[in-house]
Amino acid sequence: MIKLAALSLIVLIMPFSASAAVWVITYPDSVIKHDERYVYPLSLLHLALEKTGVRYDIRPSSSPMRQEKSLKRLEENLEINLVWSMTDTQRENQLLPIRIPIAKGLIGWRMFLVHKEDPFLDTPISTLDDLLKYKPVQGIAWPDTKILQANGFNVITARDYNEAKALVSGRVADFFPRSVIEISSELAADEFKTLVIKPKLAIEYPSAMYFFVNKRNKTLAKLIETGLNRAIEDGSFDELFYSHFQQLLEELNFEGITYFELSNPLLPMSAQTHKPALWYRPKK
Repeated sequence: MIKLAALSLIVLIMPFSASAAVWVITYPDSVIKHDERYVYPLSLLHLALEKTGVRYDIRPSSSPMRQEKSLKRLEENLEINLVWSMTDTQRENQLLPIRIPIAKGLIGWRMFLVHKEDPFLDTPISTLDDLLKYKPVQGIAWPDTKILQANGFNVITARDYNEAKALVSGRVADFFPRSVIEISSELAADEFKTLVIKPKLAIEYPSAMYFFVNKRNKTLAKLIETGLNRAIEDGSFDELFYSHFQQLLEELNFEGITYFELSNPLLPMSAQTHKPALWYRPKK
């Protein structure tokens, strides 16, 4: 009887304990103060977790981390338990991706930061061959570097975002391709006011930015995936997406832009490119 009573007590307590548990999610803090690029991913993460009904606490790491370090720490299951990053085959081998492109593929739409006095700013670009004559800069560990190289670009590499921007400011590189969801806020944060956006020109390659967790953290991955799918189904995912990016895309005249389509040999076959609801395409 005592054992039966004790078992009954455990059964009663377990649901309460599970519902009372708090999911602590730690992401890598940015090396850039007040990084506007973090606003949307964190908002979407909050939305996904709200859709699951769990209690949670989202917090930054105790110190800033560059991307390469944060990916390594996540693989080692140290300090952080979630990152958001552009996917490639290597990252999906090392980490566990939640295969829903959180920015609907806009991470692969790239416009160009250039020095305001660089002749490239006013040079007409009619073909991809015209563009290949100029040198872009990208981070040495970024997937974008290999993608651009695979498409014939002579890429200058930098250790991180700040160095890449400095190489354009110093006119060592001709342009710095930045996602359309990043470029306006980054331009506004340019303290030296030497950079501008080359208008009406972009490149596009199929690419997805995912939430990633450690390979062993399948429960957290399933939790976030469930919340994201619920947000997609009830329309709140798109509502959040367009509330963040619709005005930005209009300001960039994105519907009337000239762009060159590039291949992405690093995009895993598992990317759900066959689901139009997960991807943004201009009306043009």
